[in-house]
Amino acid sequence: MNTMPKMMPDASPAPAPVRPAAWLRTTMPWLIRREIWEHKGMLTWVPLAISALLIAFVLAAAVMGHGGTIHFDGNTIGGKDMVIQLGDRQKQAAVETAATVYPVGAAPLYLSLAFMVFFYSLGALYDERRDRSILFWKSLPVSDSATVLSKAAIALLVIPLLVVVVELATSLVILAIMLVMTASKGLNLAGPVLSHPQFWLGLLKLPSLVPVYALWALPAVGWLLLVSAWARSKVFLWAVGVPALAMVVLFWAEKSLGLALNAGWLVEKFIIRLLVSVMPGTWLMVDGLAARVRDRAGQGPAAISDTLYEASWTAVATPEMLLGALAGACMIAAAIWLRRRREEG
Repeated sequence: MNTMPKMMPDASPAPAPVRPAAWLRTTMPWLIRREIWEHKGMLTWVPLAISALLIAFVLAAAVMGHGGTIHFDGNTIGGKDMVIQLGDRQKQAAVETAATVYPVGAAPLYLSLAFMVFFYSLGALYDERRDRSILFWKSLPVSDSATVLSKAAIALLVIPLLVVVVELATSLVILAIMLVMTASKGLNLAGPVLSHPQFWLGLLKLPSLVPVYALWALPAVGWLLLVSAWARSKVFLWAVGVPALAMVVLFWAEKSLGLALNAGWLVEKFIIRLLVSVMPGTWLMVDGLAARVRDRAGQGPAAISDTLYEASWTAVATPEMLLGALAGACMIAAAIWLRRRREEG
């Protein structure tokens, strides 16, 4: 009796679930690279152009100042023949100031950071609906959550890190120009500045403040992404007009209707946070942290720098920072929900 072997049907293996770690290693880097490629004009050329302008301005000022003249006590001293002489205490103060303050030598780049984060977040989800490119991106095996989170990561982490790197590089170039200029006048500060602890701490302090900025700017980025996902047109007017209108209504209700709303406190803690949080350093407004920095103003630049750094990380543990971050996360979740359901331009 012939027996046929029992044939088992071929079963196709079930697709492996996408683990969060694998998603972060593969999908998120690809989405971030896509965003950088799509917005390379704003994300790369804008800070580099500002950096080049700052360096050119400092070079021009150094060249013009090198041949200038100084009038002192009825005498005119030619700039080219002038020799700078400082006492030990004055030289030490100059070294400490240069080693501590140089990281903010290209401060206009921090102002550009606020504008870059604001306008990138405002157009991140609106532009893809306006030009209908959302239909193409939705055809890819990428979830709406991953797409929106990648855009939030660009605004909260990538742009700040990029600006900090460009700013530090620009500040180092500016510092080198100033050291060369002072050396040409007989005052060599390069060695003492480069060996000062604050010089190297500055290279670490600024990048380490990016997480503080990300938490502080989270409600503003969340609000802008929410408006970008919801508004059919005129996103700027919606993003700025709604908080402005709410501000006017609060003050009107307090003054005209006599309601005890404490409008000033509500505007400062809630409404302004939706827009101003993209500006770095504004977290020092929390719980009198700026006053703590002012109290150390007479103790030298190193003490001020240390206090600024300490106060910045102190702000992370405040209720205003944590509740604002929670509100920002909720608005980003709402933006994901809207993108999942809206595809029209």
